[in-house]
Parts: sequence; C-alpha cells; structure tokens
Amino acid sequence: MKTVVNKTRAPLKVPLPRGKSLRLGPNKTGQIADSAAEHAAVKKLVEAGKIEIFDGGDTSKGAGGDASSPHEATHGHAQSGIRKSGDR
Repeated sequence: MKTVVNKTRAPLKVPLPRGKSLRLGPNKTGQIADSAAEHAAVKKLVEAGKIEIFDGGDTSKGAGGDASSPHEATHGHAQSGIRKSGDR
C-alpha cells in the first residue's frame, strides 16, 4: 500500500484505475494500492505538486489506539461505579 497526502488547501478527487477515485480533504492522507500509484492521472497530480506518495504508512496508530490519545475516553456516556437502585 502507498500513502497519498493532499498538499493543497482544497479537497481533491484523485482518479484511480477501474473508474474508482480517492477523495482527500485539505492536508489529509489516504491509501492506494501499489499498482494505482503508476496510474497516469495519479502521476500527473504528483508532477503538479498537488499530492505526494509515500511507501507504506503508519497504520498502527489508528488500528489499536494509542494510550496517549486525547479523545480515547470521550466516546459514549460517562459511567460511574454507582448503581442506581430503588423505585423508578
């Protein structure tokens, strides 16, 4: 897999082989197949300086979750250890 970075301040639609496309927001990254990096339209965007392509990518950050992630405990409802009891 190759990592693609949008270097512009505008959203981009990167045309890929077989009629597919990758939509990238400003300064965002995405992944494409190694063979898609050789596509003529992708090469044209690289030459224009609109995108950059890197080998591989840091996929471990999003997969397992990092303990220092600032939004790790903010999903869902806050729960305390107190159980409600009695008539409801």
